Amino acid sequence: QLQLVESGGGLVHPGGSLRLSCAASGFTFDGYAVGWFRQAPGKEREGVSCITNSSNFANYAHDVRGRFTISRDNAKNMVYLQMNNLKHEDTGIYFCAADWDPGSYMCTMIHRPGQYHVWGQGTQVTVSS
Repeated sequence: QLQLVESGGGLVHPGGSLRLSCAASGFTFDGYAVGWFRQAPGKEREGVSCITNSSNFANYAHDVRGRFTISRDNAKNMVYLQMNNLKHEDTGIYFCAADWDPGSYMCTMIHRPGQYHVWGQGTQVTVSS
């Protein structure tokens, strides 16, 4: 059974940092691109970042570029999202998602969450003073 489980969310002050983790099981992880998405209350789900299966390419939404860093460890079936200098507008539920891709196509699709077929349950991130 394909499964993704997110962790690492929480409450943080503006300017603070969090590191999200995404644990994968039940599939050949190193053949999948993995993306991070978020959904704020009353808003649509949006792409945040993506990393290719071999880590040779990463993509970021414009408003997180330079603050967030995505990485993965295929030996551990893990993907991480380091989030620094967090802002109020980063608040939301963060999801990781995966789809089979030996290239970089899926990482050009972070603006289309519907392209991803394996999803986690999400972890809440709240940035508040």
